[in-house]
Amino acid sequence: MKCNLCPRKCNVDIMLNAGFCGKKGNKIKIAKIMRHKWEEPIISGEKGSGAIFYAYCSLKCCYCQNYQLSHLGLGKDFTENELADFIKKLDESKVENINFVTPTHYTDNIINALKLYTPSVPVVWNTSGYETEENIDKIKDFVDIFLFDFKYCSSEKSLKYSKANNYFEVCLKALKKARQIIPEDKIENGVMKKGIIVRHLVLPNNYLDSIKVFEAIKKEVGTDIYVSVMSQYVPFYKAKEDIDLCKKLKPIEYKKVKNALEKLGFNKGFVQDFSSSTCEYTPNFNLDKFWEV
Repeated sequence: MKCNLCPRKCNVDIMLNAGFCGKKGNKIKIAKIMRHKWEEPIISGEKGSGAIFYAYCSLKCCYCQNYQLSHLGLGKDFTENELADFIKKLDESKVENINFVTPTHYTDNIINALKLYTPSVPVVWNTSGYETEENIDKIKDFVDIFLFDFKYCSSEKSLKYSKANNYFEVCLKALKKARQIIPEDKIENGVMKKGIIVRHLVLPNNYLDSIKVFEAIKKEVGTDIYVSVMSQYVPFYKAKEDIDLCKKLKPIEYKKVKNALEKLGFNKGFVQDFSSSTCEYTPNFNLDKFWEV
């Protein structure tokens, strides 16, 4: 079973060896299932988003706030049938949606689980943005909402921070593909039922790259798209070893990105308060509290 789901195209037999992401075998490793109330307002709504946090990641950013999952592989192994049961229980608990967090490397498993149980609420694909067009196309009949990270414009920065010098071009193509599949956003009673949100975390000493990300989105996709600009950066994991990332985001840096966003004409979406740069928004991945719904 050779895996080529993400742009890294490891082509390794995951029954024998782990690829870059860390996944090995056909089990699904999950770290936490929770009623998540800290996503964007049109995702969390009043009832919260039914988030399933998967272990491992195809990107593995050095500053990842969920590094226990993405880098260290925290979690428990489950089958596709068990995942389908979790989705059913979340659905029955009356969450706003089923939110698959960093799911790319489990795409085939998730599709099989959704064939076993189709939820009555929208399905959210909460991705790092490091996706192939083929993978976006593969999930088009199973996903209602793309919560799409767009992290970098600079290939130098994406290589340094995420070991993916082709991140920008890959992410842009995947986003354009997602927009083709879901050309319009559908909001009902303040909650997204179908659509795309582009999420961007402003990094310290990288605000110029942030502005270039939104310039590219405007040029290639347009401004009629929901965006979420985040200030919640905290130097987690190996970020503490980097001369730029070990520092906190400065208010002036964040202000310049917000001002640029307004000048570019983006008027749909969300901008965090600068005070959000704390650990408050990072879930507790204590496996003793695996199910928090």
